Amino acid sequence: MKPALEGGKPVRKNFLVFGKPKITVQEIKEVISTIKSGWLGTGPKTKQFEEEFRKYIGARYAIALNSCTAGLHLALDVLGVHENDEVITTPLTFPSTANVIVHHRAKPVFADIDLETWNIDPLQIERKISSNTKGIITVDLHGRPCEYDRIKKLANEYHLFTVDDAAHAAEAVYKGNKIGTITDFTAFSFYVTKNIMTGEGGMLTTNHQQWAEEARTRSLHGISKDAWKRYSSSGFQPYETLYPGYKYNMMDLVASFGLHQLKNVSKNLIVRNTYWQMYDEAFKDLPEIITPAPTPKDLTHARHLYAILLNLEKLKINRSQFIEGLRLEGIGTGIHFTALHLHRYYQTTFGFKPGDYPNSEFIGERTLSLPLSPAMTKQDVDDVIKSVLKITRYYRA
Repeated sequence: MKPALEGGKPVRKNFLVFGKPKITVQEIKEVISTIKSGWLGTGPKTKQFEEEFRKYIGARYAIALNSCTAGLHLALDVLGVHENDEVITTPLTFPSTANVIVHHRAKPVFADIDLETWNIDPLQIERKISSNTKGIITVDLHGRPCEYDRIKKLANEYHLFTVDDAAHAAEAVYKGNKIGTITDFTAFSFYVTKNIMTGEGGMLTTNHQQWAEEARTRSLHGISKDAWKRYSSSGFQPYETLYPGYKYNMMDLVASFGLHQLKNVSKNLIVRNTYWQMYDEAFKDLPEIITPAPTPKDLTHARHLYAILLNLEKLKINRSQFIEGLRLEGIGTGIHFTALHLHRYYQTTFGFKPGDYPNSEFIGERTLSLPLSPAMTKQDVDDVIKSVLKITRYYRA
């Protein structure tokens, strides 16, 4: 069958947007209720969402923020990262993971990934540890937990902190331990495409009381009382600046989404698993496509992103053409991610170059994320499958 890229009839008339969130009537009612209340900033609904998320994760403390990036930045701030320190992380991630290291005038040190899991390789971490290494930032890529037994052992042996960028991993579990309870700090994202969606937003969890208190204070200018405490019905309360902090607080308007997104997260994971299995089954025998590695029984994958690898040596087109082909069939896609050490800033500032991290480069050059959302129908998934098969078969080398 001729693909739309060659003038054929597209699979879909209506474009399937990549990462479309599922928003229910309950979220809409909650947002309207918040607007009518007159309290839109940080207040009771933010505190409620914060507490419900803390219970869901099982952490001792949770701080609601305006982004996952804010959480990562705060974590490094509280843990005392300074100029000339080194922090090890993966090159296969979104820029914010490494950017927050640079913001502290520290040096990001990349450790290559495992080719099967696509997560940071503990063996490569150990090879990158130096006398200047302060800690490790892990990334549970696409929702698959990292190898925390080995990583925590390294951290303990070399006296390093651990921070987890769990932007993809709210539902993930590692050997009976919920992501958000394993590392010193864990940062979650509630961006519009995430499994728990508030439009913009994040959460920082920890089991350390003092760190939690410091992070909470620093998240709102470093002052001793937030607006809810200062302006509530109990009357105005004066505040004091305890630290030159940041403007990282979450709004009640945003938390209104989160309250109901959190209630549906387990049900939505079932849907994600169903669609994931449909993709796996459809693509398992295609030599032109590599599907994600199976998840071991002692792990729970959050199923945030379903990414295939294009076996470019077996195709007549490159990845950009494949993406354009899917777009013309009516299917939106994403790339998660291009290896970060190949981005201009990191090459020019730190001298990274092609060939430094071959596994990350291999994945980064071939990865392609397909739509995966509980807002989709099985027909939507079938359309994605038909489009991928159509293009793959037509452009076989």
